[in-house]
Amino acid sequence: MRLAGAIAAALLVAGAGGAAEIPQADRRSGYSFMKPDTKTMQDDDTANPGMLWVLDGEALWSRKTGAADKACADCHGDARTNMKGVAARYPAFDKAIGRPVDLEQRINSCRTSQQQATPLPFESRELLALTAFVARQSQGIPIETGTDPQLAPFIAKGRELYMQRQGQLNLGCANCHDDNWDKRLAGSAITQGHPTGYPLYRLEWQSLGSLQRRLRACITGIRAQAHDYGAPELVELELYLMSRARGMKMEAPAVRP
Repeated sequence: MRLAGAIAAALLVAGAGGAAEIPQADRRSGYSFMKPDTKTMQDDDTANPGMLWVLDGEALWSRKTGAADKACADCHGDARTNMKGVAARYPAFDKAIGRPVDLEQRINSCRTSQQQATPLPFESRELLALTAFVARQSQGIPIETGTDPQLAPFIAKGRELYMQRQGQLNLGCANCHDDNWDKRLAGSAITQGHPTGYPLYRLEWQSLGSLQRRLRACITGIRAQAHDYGAPELVELELYLMSRARGMKMEAPAVRP
């Protein structure tokens, strides 16, 4: 029934007018749309389930691994100092491959190049934990993503995908998050889609998850073919979303319904 209701509501949304970007002054974090009990869960570290992944990530940060027998801390030192603000700048341009990478991809790049270890699978407990631990160090810091001029063409591609209608429901991201924010879909608030708290804990998932997991779920929900984890299209969409959230404060790990 929940799925049927969501699809029916989405079909109504499809009939809405063309998307118009939300003015900067009206942009809000998803946190502001949450009910008081969800906000309380996020704000209390002892009640926020995402903190379990942060604690795991802290342990992994100092654990030596790979043929190089090195830990993240061997290169980066104290994460609380040296990782502060890092997550607020991702996705970032990677000169070696000539395109942007997200935080998960950067962690795996360090594993292969510096630790000589096997990359961690997307959505694995270890990769989410390390990402959450790094992102936690930027909590409360304004997002800075997108200021690098090299990112401009990739932000444009991400925006194009955000606006594009696709799938059997013929919907784009903008039809919900720009045209219909602050309404409800299947009982949940439609937010503006600003990814201030990833990786975050979703009550629906009963787990921590990445922004790419959420994007893939939305794409599947409109009955379109979701891109694979790590695909350039998903990174570009991440980049656009983070760039339009510039100035908002990082919240990771956030809690959402």
